[in-house]
Amino acid sequence: MYTPEGDSIALSTGIIVHVHTMSDAIKFMIRNNYEATPGIKHGDVFCNNNSMIGDVHTADVHTIIPIIVGDELVGWAAGVTHEIDVGGIEPGSMCYGHADRYGDGLLVSSERVGENDEFYAHYLQRCREGVRAEMYWVLDEKTRLAGCQMVREQVMRTVEEVGLDTFKAFMREAIEEGRRSFLARSRQMLVPGVYEAPSFTDLPWSEDANVHRLARKDMMMHAPLQMTVGGDGRLDLSFEGANKWDFHSFNCAPSPMQGAMWVQLTQTLWNSDKINDGAYFATSLKLPYGSWCNPDYEKVSTTLTWFFLIPGFSGMIRAIGRSYFARGYVEDISASYCTSWNLMQGGGINHYGVPSAFTNFEVSCGGTGALYVKDGETSCAAMWNPEGDMGEVETWEALEPLIYLGRGMKPSTGGPGKQRGGTGSEALRLLFKTDSQTIFNGGEGHVFSSYGIFGGYPGNSGYRHNMHDTDLKARFDKREPYPVLDGDPEASQISALCTAAREDFDMKAIQGPQEYDLYLSMNRGGPGLGDPLEREPEAVARDVNEGHVLERFARSLYSVELLKGTGELFTADLPATEALRAEMRKSRLARSKPAAEFFAEEKQRVESRAVIRPVADMYRSSMKLSPEWAAKYRGFWALPDDWTY
Repeated sequence: MYTPEGDSIALSTGIIVHVHTMSDAIKFMIRNNYEATPGIKHGDVFCNNNSMIGDVHTADVHTIIPIIVGDELVGWAAGVTHEIDVGGIEPGSMCYGHADRYGDGLLVSSERVGENDEFYAHYLQRCREGVRAEMYWVLDEKTRLAGCQMVREQVMRTVEEVGLDTFKAFMREAIEEGRRSFLARSRQMLVPGVYEAPSFTDLPWSEDANVHRLARKDMMMHAPLQMTVGGDGRLDLSFEGANKWDFHSFNCAPSPMQGAMWVQLTQTLWNSDKINDGAYFATSLKLPYGSWCNPDYEKVSTTLTWFFLIPGFSGMIRAIGRSYFARGYVEDISASYCTSWNLMQGGGINHYGVPSAFTNFEVSCGGTGALYVKDGETSCAAMWNPEGDMGEVETWEALEPLIYLGRGMKPSTGGPGKQRGGTGSEALRLLFKTDSQTIFNGGEGHVFSSYGIFGGYPGNSGYRHNMHDTDLKARFDKREPYPVLDGDPEASQISALCTAAREDFDMKAIQGPQEYDLYLSMNRGGPGLGDPLEREPEAVARDVNEGHVLERFARSLYSVELLKGTGELFTADLPATEALRAEMRKSRLARSKPAAEFFAEEKQRVESRAVIRPVADMYRSSMKLSPEWAAKYRGFWALPDDWTY
């Protein structure tokens, strides 16, 4: 529910990223004088999925209706759902590989799509013709409209009960209460100051023939997040120094960046039942114009805004955690979250013999970050959805032309630490009853996009492992063993129990569309917290026994010596572990060096520009786009004023 001006008053449960995205869409309509044309009256229905106006990405479709009492507009009701397919250049809700908006799919830019509480027939027809999974789009249109009408009717009953003037005063008081409560909470929990927590992610497309020629290069994303906490509790975020937008689908508009900040605040500082735009008036978000998070070209592709947005905000959780630590609120500290990958989606002729598309939302169930007082949870949440639900295997098989050969925990995906990050998962899928299917691999592969805290390690990055033209049918016919998971990639079930004409097994986790016979989908683990050498040895043994950690990493990461006990269970050899850890600490000291010496060596690398091309391109772009950040970078390394990459 929103005020006449478009400020959020109240929100239902769900994905909290949309507190402010629909606010931006309403404010766009007001700025562009929709009151005059096309007009705003009772029963009108508006729709938007343009993130440059107000949204996260193309797949999130808004339905917005005015709430009118007499002749007065007293508010708006709005709802949003994520669509399975948006009619993009490739099937799925978040296709990528194209160069600009023209491949994104069906775009509705705050358009009036109905009157008298009904959709225009021609609008629904356009939707049916514009997307592959038309049943879902049209059904979701109707459910969103019904939800908005329920909100409107509740407002009408409230106005009738308390009077219009009382209701109007309440609307604004609710937002003001949200502003004041946020400031009070911030003053209570955070220490004033400046916190810095940059993050990066990779896009290795130089050799990917499936993507557009303009996108065919290796790229890096730079998110130099800075959080400033004022003495009055005001919280200001800045991405000054973000590199320029590019010809990929991961560009982000200001509206989704606002939404991402809401997602983080509602899971940390502002976890109350009174979520509204009050915090919008107690915070700010600096997004340099022309960067990936505020493009100066409105025709950029934004189908998968989340790919840069998710790692971009991971530093906010670490910054808040450091501030909590300074205040002593250790129970509230998290090592941040995992990145929400693998993103499994695609489409083609499905197992019912008709063209369709799918997006598998197992992606909502990664391992959570470690807490200061306990390990992270296994495969249960995402940065954008703390109530993740994998869904039943049988349900996905009804929707997707892929059989599950197996689904299980992915060992050694949670970041090592005194407290371990939550474990991720994997699912092995077999293309079934179709030979025409496009499936994406989506996620970082060469970098760690979300890091640990206080000495904790990051969770895993990704890889792809897919098999084309396999011998599996013959194996099934002969009742021979076949893979159900990949497991330990250095002793892969897939490689051992399947032969294929071509095997894709590499670090190029984010790839353009291809056809697959056997497809591995792996969801990430959360980052760790604290030094792994401080983890209880018995906890490491338990992790190995329960499948969270591969046996070989007990020694190399945790310096824990294991003993084989009864059955196949391990116990920790405490005297041997103590000796091993003492040796590891000596080894650390031997490898260490004074900070001044380390800085001098790194400065030499910078001065000689001894970095790979994607990193040099990224920093050069940041320096060119932001003189402020360029001066900061040069000042840190004591470089000449005209130095650049």
